[in-house]
Amino acid sequence: MAAQTQKVPHKIIAILSKTFPNAKIALSYKNPFQLLVVVMLSAQSTDKQINKLSPALFKRFKTIKALAGADRAEIEKYIYSSGFYRAKAKNIKTMAQKLLKDFKGEVPSTMEGLTSLPGVARKTANVVLYNAFGKNEGIAVDTHVSRVSQRLGLTKNRDPKKIELDLMAVYPKQHWGKINHLFIDLGRNICIAKKPKCGICPLCKLCPSCGKI
Repeated sequence: MAAQTQKVPHKIIAILSKTFPNAKIALSYKNPFQLLVVVMLSAQSTDKQINKLSPALFKRFKTIKALAGADRAEIEKYIYSSGFYRAKAKNIKTMAQKLLKDFKGEVPSTMEGLTSLPGVARKTANVVLYNAFGKNEGIAVDTHVSRVSQRLGLTKNRDPKKIELDLMAVYPKQHWGKINHLFIDLGRNICIAKKPKCGICPLCKLCPSCGKI
């Protein structure tokens, strides 16, 4: 960021807001609990795959109580295609149990409460807080956000926690949740991993990596 003016990050978000006016989370859910579950399942998987399997999962287990009391092997059957299904099934079941025991069966709306749940790290908590409760507590850094941030020169770090801090330092708090959606849309559609489409990128003039990858 040393070589950049403070205006560049704000130009980036302004341009992306026009490019992707409908940027939003791609995962399907109906309530905070379903959102928490699908975000947990999306680790090492794709949103498309999770949207494919989640309707059957939530049809079978309609409530937190149902998942908390479910046989783990049966949960595994429903989420097998998400990858790492055994660990995910264990975390989802124990997470539901903790919600019943410590949070009166409600998904907590704080970073501290969410990250106290099994299988819920800061990235997942950030996604749930913004999309379910409208809270900007941080910036969820996934592979797309990480790649885009690095290529745009917004960070030199590779560790998601450090990238989050770098982004939080240059963007006002009210934009934190939105940044995740905008960078993901850019990363999925234009700034792809192997062959970025620099020729059609609206940020090319602002990007130090444009045409160099």
